[in-house]
Amino acid sequence: MHHADAPTFDPEVASRETLNSFSDFARSITWKVGLTGLAVAFLASLLSKNGQVHLAYSYLIALAYVVSISLGALFFVAVQHVTRAGWSVTVRRLAEILAMGLIPVAPLFLPLVLLVLMGSTTPFVWANAKFLAEHPLIQAKTPYLNSIFFVIRNVIYFAFWAWLARRFLTLSRRQDVTGDPAISNQLEATAAPSLLVFALTLTFFAFDWLMSLQPEWFSTIFGVYYFAGGVMAFFATVSLVVIQFQASGRMQGLVTVEHRHDLGKFLFGFVCFWAYMAISQYLLIWYANIPEETEWFSIRQNNGWEYVSLLLIFGHFVLPFLGLMSRHVKRNVGLLRFWTVWLLVMHWVDLYWLVMPALYRETGPNFGVVDIGCMVGVIGLWLAGIQRVAGDAPLVPLRDPRMHESLAFHNI
Repeated sequence: MHHADAPTFDPEVASRETLNSFSDFARSITWKVGLTGLAVAFLASLLSKNGQVHLAYSYLIALAYVVSISLGALFFVAVQHVTRAGWSVTVRRLAEILAMGLIPVAPLFLPLVLLVLMGSTTPFVWANAKFLAEHPLIQAKTPYLNSIFFVIRNVIYFAFWAWLARRFLTLSRRQDVTGDPAISNQLEATAAPSLLVFALTLTFFAFDWLMSLQPEWFSTIFGVYYFAGGVMAFFATVSLVVIQFQASGRMQGLVTVEHRHDLGKFLFGFVCFWAYMAISQYLLIWYANIPEETEWFSIRQNNGWEYVSLLLIFGHFVLPFLGLMSRHVKRNVGLLRFWTVWLLVMHWVDLYWLVMPALYRETGPNFGVVDIGCMVGVIGLWLAGIQRVAGDAPLVPLRDPRMHESLAFHNI
């Protein structure tokens, strides 16, 4: 890359562009959409056989979806500080805001936590005493898979993520006011060790909420697989947000085609990284051919689930790999928007493929109104929560010492 002359930047003007600068309608509709979506999902579950159980699994998919995007944002912010990146300054605040979504989404897990504490088999069979009595293999895992330790672990996960996300945004906003370059050093000092804790907490979150749905099975690479999909979904989300904000007249001259190009490159890279993790996990289990490992993939290769597997191969990797490879696509607003939406849908399909076979092993995919309602509802409440906790934050860091470098950024 090289740097051209930076355009004129006025912090006072930029400070007026916040999430709360949208209309009152835009600020209030997310709450209404969220609550309506969950209400529709609940009512639809009452009208279908096994609907309440399906609701729990679908709700879990929706929560894992939004958490993965916010974790991807938190990872991005930490890496930018550790590497002292200059190009990303104008898009980093959007990542800081998305990472704050981990705070309002935490209470949404309470219904599932209550099911665990009540010993229900939905969605975690290992929480049920009768199931444990009949499965000696799972009994051996009870030092880890038990309700109390499960709750304690997840309190630690979300407490750490909330603290880190809030610290990043709070210090960055303090720098908006003071312009003190020493704050950048504080952010770097926080980010480096936090990345290690982040890696552990994300991995065990994936083990707890997704892998333990089929507790007989295990994969040490599962956390990295979830991480790869989540970071990919974050780059799709932030690219889409930038495009939509600029279409509404915001962030003009602050995020350029050069920034969108780099976001597109990261999106392309994590499409490939997700595929690498997926094939690595599959091949290791395939050639080891150990029954308790191969059963997990066997379920996903039969009874209709093989079509979802093929959809992921082509829709999550082959097509976007070919579609995003070109420099032209990454610099074209319409094409980049298409692929961001496409990959966000594929990320949901990926999580559906991870979760739902635990419920529908023999009958195959069962997609319906409950799934749509849960996704719309949880995303609506997640967006409303983000606006609540970070809505008055300017959309860019106003006085970051590397702002000039970011504004002048240019790809070769």
